Amino acid sequence: MSVHQLQPNNWVDAYADYLFNYAVVRVSDEEIAKDLIQETFIAGLKSAKNFKGQATERTWLIAILKRKIIDHYRKINSKKGKAEVRLQYNASSDSDGDWLEEQVADPSSIKENDALENEELGLAIQSCIDQLPVNQRQVFIMKTVRGLSTEDICKEMNINPSNLWVMIHRARTALMGCLNQNWFTL
Repeated sequence: MSVHQLQPNNWVDAYADYLFNYAVVRVSDEEIAKDLIQETFIAGLKSAKNFKGQATERTWLIAILKRKIIDHYRKINSKKGKAEVRLQYNASSDSDGDWLEEQVADPSSIKENDALENEELGLAIQSCIDQLPVNQRQVFIMKTVRGLSTEDICKEMNINPSNLWVMIHRARTALMGCLNQNWFTL
């Protein structure tokens, strides 16, 4: 297999559970999460020609899923969707594949007012993270910020995967509550 070659026939077996867990925590609805996974796989197939191999297949699919989640929240016009849209996603391209791999924080795509808003949101997020119980904060940072694998976190923290996902879910719930109270009401 070449570095730039995708294996779409293996996506369901290899990534569906991971993508589902990722989506269901963010949308809090299993049926919507399943629909988003389907849309992710379809978009992946449509944009496979744009895959450059600069990210792993899973990372690339997660990037597509993130976009699908943002689109979902845009459609329902919720506060959570507005918050995620603020987090510097580059929507200047119509092609799904163009933004997926390297346009994480493209300064040229951010309006001057967005920079201040993003900085304020970043400070609010950090403040909310600091308020989490120590174990939740450690697990959340290890998984979400540092991107460590479930296996590595479980070994380091001496917990099982179920405990890990409960802690991450509680941390995310607490963070959303904190942001709703301290950021969205400003």
